[in-house]
Amino acid sequence: MSPAIAFRRGALAAAALLTIGAGFAGASPYLPADDAVVLERLPEKGDPALRDLKRMRAVLAAAPRNLDVAVAVARRSIDAARASGDPRYLGQAQAALSPWWSAAAPPEVVVLLRATLRQSQHDFDGALADLDGLLTANPRAVQARLTRATVLTVVGRYAEARADCSDLATVAPPLVVAGCVAAPASMSGSAEAAYAALSKVLARPGTDADAVEWTHTLAAEIAQRRGDAAAAERHYRAALLLDPTDAYLKGAYADFLLDAGRPADVLRLVGDDLRNDALLLRRVLAEQQLPDQAAPFAAHRAEMAARFEAARRRGDSLHRREEARFRLAVEGDLRGAVALARDNWKVQREAADLRILVDAARAAHDTQALQVAADWIARNGLEDAWLAAAQRASR
Repeated sequence: MSPAIAFRRGALAAAALLTIGAGFAGASPYLPADDAVVLERLPEKGDPALRDLKRMRAVLAAAPRNLDVAVAVARRSIDAARASGDPRYLGQAQAALSPWWSAAAPPEVVVLLRATLRQSQHDFDGALADLDGLLTANPRAVQARLTRATVLTVVGRYAEARADCSDLATVAPPLVVAGCVAAPASMSGSAEAAYAALSKVLARPGTDADAVEWTHTLAAEIAQRRGDAAAAERHYRAALLLDPTDAYLKGAYADFLLDAGRPADVLRLVGDDLRNDALLLRRVLAEQQLPDQAAPFAAHRAEMAARFEAARRRGDSLHRREEARFRLAVEGDLRGAVALARDNWKVQREAADLRILVDAARAAHDTQALQVAADWIARNGLEDAWLAAAQRASR
């Protein structure tokens, strides 16, 4: 995995992980009368990467303390979780590392992977503690510094994130450094400069396709916040050409299309890739706007509601942002939406978290939540065309 991909996916995809098939949680087990009945089509059947992971897990089962194999399984499992939206793969990653997980002095690679997994569970303090320890021992640890910059950006500690990114200048490629700096800079008053820096490095991108895709995605999101729709779409399309299966990228582009009033394009983009809950949510939001999609909308709405309900029964609070959007736009539950958005804002503070907070607060006439958002925007100098328009409309 390239450092750039770990940087982007390590933080931004965390919000999209809900249990697949969660609507069945807590139900009595079904025992078929006929052995020929098919209970589930396992994803490994059609995915060579998942078949490889299954084989790797079998090798690890025979030698559970083989660190090299355990690390390979953990990394591949994290990739599978982010691609599919199925957090069971995160459990597999942690299980692979279990012989070292609670050790007094685990290997550095285990600590880095543990930080990634903790981050995916929104245990940002735990992730930062792991990363701080790694960087104290080895200040030139590129992946640890990238990951810490990501976590610091997610929780809104932009100055610290920018400092970490600056420290990468002598140890990481220019494309990675520019992307690292651009994420927190674009959230703290320097969106124009961040976009210009990304455009400059993309003119000479190098050969790492993963890093180029990551940079185009980041540039698209910054351009979108700055109100430059043409540039945003150009970057989204360039990123999709490099990886048309990237779930995070597809979700971000779908949000752009929804803002542009192009729900039919969202359906074409997402297709039937609905095991990932973030993509199911975007499909529901698009179908809701299309009269000829009434039947699939009803079915997908019920499935989305079932997944959120099952997450609540499990005590899973990782997906407040997505559920707030669903409650607000689909269910019309204004009070529930603003409560979820406010709780989510206490944990993570990305642009999407701020947007749902403002959107829900405006709908629910929650002036206190609106003031929280306004204070944050003013304090950090955030440039966001949609939020600026929402603020004007609220006055």
